[in-house]
Amino acid sequence: MPVLDSVTLRARDAIRGIWREAAKFGAVGALAFVVDNGGYTLLVFGLPGGMEGGVMGTAPVQASVIATTAAALFSWVGNRYWTYRGRHREKVSRELLLFLVANGVGLAITAGTVYASRHLLGLDSALSDNTARILGWVLATLFRFYAYRRYVFVAS
Repeated sequence: MPVLDSVTLRARDAIRGIWREAAKFGAVGALAFVVDNGGYTLLVFGLPGGMEGGVMGTAPVQASVIATTAAALFSWVGNRYWTYRGRHREKVSRELLLFLVANGVGLAITAGTVYASRHLLGLDSALSDNTARILGWVLATLFRFYAYRRYVFVAS
């Protein structure tokens, strides 16, 4: 049974490693979520209780792009120096390029759900926008976790 014990220990260690990585990725992602959704809400709807909307009240898709870009930059720093600190590339420029491509796809997913909500379904409330953005975030997060592990944060 030593072979079975060895395989079991390796599988357990691999699962623990992935869960630790997923927890760190999730923590960075949760903070990036606050940056993204807080920024979006401020840009489109303004401060809570304010009489006027945000500075980008008539441009929700563009506001989504700006907020998601700010969150992506935060995410790169957090993931590079914390989540994947032992797996990042020596060439920072290549890693950043791959990160930006992965986040460009994630950004398109998130902005696409806002576009679908606003322009295809005709919904324009804060609740519908944030619901669309949360759905986009879930889909984009699943994509990003895969892309970061497989393509971006790979030791060179």
